[in-house]
Amino acid sequence: MADEFDLVVIGGGPGGYNCAIRAAQLGLKAACIDKRGTFGGTCLNVGCIPSKALLHASELFEEASHGAALGVKAEVSLDLKAMMGFKEKTVDELTKGIEFLFKKNKITGLKGTGKLLSATEVLFTSNEGEEKKLTAKNIVIATGSDVIGLPGIEIDEKRVVSSTGALALDKVPGHVLVIGGGVIGLELGSVWRRLGAEVTVVEFLDHIGGEMDGEVSKTFQRALKKQGMKFKLSSKVTGVDASGKSLKVAVEPAAGGDAETVEADVVLMCIGRKPFTEGLGLEDVGVALDARGRIDVDGHYRTNVAGVYAIGDVIKGPMLAHKAEDESMAVAEVIAGKAGHVNYDVIPSVVYTSPEVAFVGMTEEQVKAAGIEYKVGKFPFMANAKAKVGGMTDGFAKIIADAKTDRVLGVHIVGPDAGNLIGEAAVAMEFGAAAEDIALTCHAHPTLSEAIRQAALGVDDRIMQM
Repeated sequence: MADEFDLVVIGGGPGGYNCAIRAAQLGLKAACIDKRGTFGGTCLNVGCIPSKALLHASELFEEASHGAALGVKAEVSLDLKAMMGFKEKTVDELTKGIEFLFKKNKITGLKGTGKLLSATEVLFTSNEGEEKKLTAKNIVIATGSDVIGLPGIEIDEKRVVSSTGALALDKVPGHVLVIGGGVIGLELGSVWRRLGAEVTVVEFLDHIGGEMDGEVSKTFQRALKKQGMKFKLSSKVTGVDASGKSLKVAVEPAAGGDAETVEADVVLMCIGRKPFTEGLGLEDVGVALDARGRIDVDGHYRTNVAGVYAIGDVIKGPMLAHKAEDESMAVAEVIAGKAGHVNYDVIPSVVYTSPEVAFVGMTEEQVKAAGIEYKVGKFPFMANAKAKVGGMTDGFAKIIADAKTDRVLGVHIVGPDAGNLIGEAAVAMEFGAAAEDIALTCHAHPTLSEAIRQAALGVDDRIMQM
């Protein structure tokens, strides 16, 4: 009986551990398997959380180094070892928090790997090599994603690094070349630029930020360039020669052409992530994958094999921790016989640079492509009193609304604390708000959130502050 469960979750990241917790809250006997020595997945151990710790610490370092204009003069020096210690302490405390929640909710946490033997059996192999068969009425795959590499370029996590290695460098490099102008590359590039490195970003597309709103992307790049970050857009890396003291990186135009050689001390590979499905026994059990190697699921996260579900980065949709968390609650509720649901139209995204970028809903490009008549309200942080007194005036808040119904279709922010500000927009959109609903809601003064209200007023051409 000890190895029989109502639910076995394979993967202990934000999707997996939250799924196990919600299932236990609903009265199910749950187990959660993760191959790391600690739960929390990539996000908590070598992703979202440690990167945010370094972003915060490096931002304070930069602010302290340039405080003279505010009348704050200080001799500032970097203790990178202590900064890394702060990062590791943060991660350690949060992973222990998951262990506490497992104990509190009577969840069996298993450290090792899980492989499907059938729709109701999982072979658990502990990190010490011991094997045990688990029986489960339901199985959820939540194994997350892994780094995508480039052919012929070996990641050694010392000089050619993924995000994992970039979070653990033991000294500030002279020059960091970032392959990929997406969220991870820009965040980690920002960390090392603040700490003193020269940073060059090579991006295949003609803009940074992937599918973010085009106007936001341009403003964002200008802000980062003003800080000293360099960009090579419409370009690709075709090779890295690691034989010498410095790395020699071959960079070509994306459309083809003559290559140039760029020397760097560290190359950071950030061209995306792929679903992690290897070694799970999916083929043996007959679980279907789509053309991109993701587990194919229906609207209730069910695979084609009855009793086997999947959530998070291994299925379609944005690879975001909070998307996986929402799916974790929904699938646990579906398994428990309730109506689990995720609104994929209202999942915010955030880039934790300075300025931050945050957005939810449709971009202006997507609205145009859909043929929807729309109106835009936009308000610059330069005209926001709180941003002005804090010296954080780059960027703007932008609201896109349906021209006929005034319903908010998308909100895009590039500016200070955008990651927190976007929460208001997400709540408004979840309730089907019109731009006027936000415009008529009293916001405290002076606050950064007033920029959102003013953008909403701008949808109807009645901005009040300047």
